[in-house]
Amino acid sequence: IVGIVLIIAAIVIRIVVELTSKILPIGLGIIGAVILLFSSSFSIVQPGHTGVVVTMGSVSNSTLQEGVCFKIPFIQSIQTIDNRVVKLEVQTEACSSDLQTITSTLAVNYRVDKQMSNYVFKNIGAKYEDVLVQPIVNEVLKSIIAKYTAEQSITKRSDISEDLKTDMNKKLNENGIIVEDVNIVNFSFSEAYNDAIEAKQVAEQNLLTAKTQQEQKIVEANGEAEQVRIKAEAQANANSLLNNSLTDNVIKKLMIDKWNGIAPTYMGGEGGLSMLMQ
Repeated sequence: IVGIVLIIAAIVIRIVVELTSKILPIGLGIIGAVILLFSSSFSIVQPGHTGVVVTMGSVSNSTLQEGVCFKIPFIQSIQTIDNRVVKLEVQTEACSSDLQTITSTLAVNYRVDKQMSNYVFKNIGAKYEDVLVQPIVNEVLKSIIAKYTAEQSITKRSDISEDLKTDMNKKLNENGIIVEDVNIVNFSFSEAYNDAIEAKQVAEQNLLTAKTQQEQKIVEANGEAEQVRIKAEAQANANSLLNNSLTDNVIKKLMIDKWNGIAPTYMGGEGGLSMLMQ
């Protein structure tokens, strides 16, 4: 009996081992498939980005915001679009209204509109900067520079920046791109124009110096004239005071004080007698 029991137990153990060796890989495969299916059902949209849902090649009309997002495994995918502000530096040549060649360097800060991320992905693609933004920046820059003279490009720099931003947004906003700011890094001119500017500055400085010297001479002449006038007025006042003070009695007194005791001498002539004091 003991032998029979041992034989039966051995048979059962062998059957269990054979079943386990066959079922375990299947079970592990099922568990792995479930894990893979579950992980493929979710996607994470990072901060500053939006997600565009693509269902078997068709782009959804809605846009996913940052965070955890659900999708249908193996059927849908989520493409992320960077909506943070990006700096684009552009250098190009343009002609001013007075036909001077200006080499302009711009720094354009722009971003993709979150509400239009799906439009940008579907109609423009991931290389929207090369395909859309940079060509429009160059076009608008040439158009705006042509409205100003070379001199105004320096004196009206802030106005030009504002015009650039306004016109860029007119062309880019409808395509999902928003220009936040435009900074003019540098305007450079031809060597001939730079020489002309330098010559003009020298001439203006010389003119200013001559004008200053002329004004200084006028001031000095006015000062001398004022001194002559004051001296003349003082002399006139002195003469007036002297005339007013010379009465007949004063004149007689002066004559008496100067008389030396010798009788006066009279001279005759056609006009009568004149008394000479010794």
